Amino acid sequence: MFRILLTAVAFTAVMSSGAVVAQTPVSPPATKSSPAASAPDTSKPSMATQVETWTNTQWDAAKEEWAKDKAKWAGCQEQSSKQKLEGRKSWSFLYTCMTS
Repeated sequence: MFRILLTAVAFTAVMSSGAVVAQTPVSPPATKSSPAASAPDTSKPSMATQVETWTNTQWDAAKEEWAKDKAKWAGCQEQSSKQKLEGRKSWSFLYTCMTS
């Protein structure tokens, strides 16, 4: 029963803090110095467009990099399990492990 009450209080606190953030005034838009400054940068294609034109060599390099990341993730998860970390401690550890 206490857990349900605590969850309800936490949920209410989160929702009310979101309402406060939503009610903050929006700053006025920046002044436009030139039409070119307001146009989106279309000179560089999106990542999806770039990937569409990858060669087999580029795909193989990407797959190799993903395999390294996957192996590192598995190693970090294993270390976290050995240390019996749970919840936020586990998340924090995994982030630190993956970025080091």
